[in-house]
Amino acid sequence: IIDAFGAWGQRWIESEVALNKLDIQLLMWDMRRNLDPKPMPDRRSVVQFQYPEQRPTLRNWWLVVTPGEPVDLCQIDPGYDVDLYVSSDLRTMTAIYMGYETVRQALNANRLHLTGDKHLSTNMQTWLGLCSLAGVERMVS
Repeated sequence: IIDAFGAWGQRWIESEVALNKLDIQLLMWDMRRNLDPKPMPDRRSVVQFQYPEQRPTLRNWWLVVTPGEPVDLCQIDPGYDVDLYVSSDLRTMTAIYMGYETVRQALNANRLHLTGDKHLSTNMQTWLGLCSLAGVERMVS
């Protein structure tokens, strides 16, 4: 029932309204939960997300994806070599995750920067996963 009402409600939410109240911790935990490790390499992969506009304690986040283990989210450097650096403002990453924008669109608009492993960067849209309501069609008012 919640999913049905959530999907119904999502159809009416305008992207600008949804992007007004951004929460970096909620975004990163949700991304961790929905990440799809299948398209990632069959080895430990470390992705560092950098949000330059955030205060120092919220600026850097690491997703550690190890085959056969739950995805780990770190707010403190886990000490592993980073395979992919992802730099973006919070609004852009939230828009990508919510399905309002694609990785390719954000890259082309120079709002997203990817540095590192070519396989991870090329397939980011696939392994990143999306918010559970991202595919819900929005109503035009």
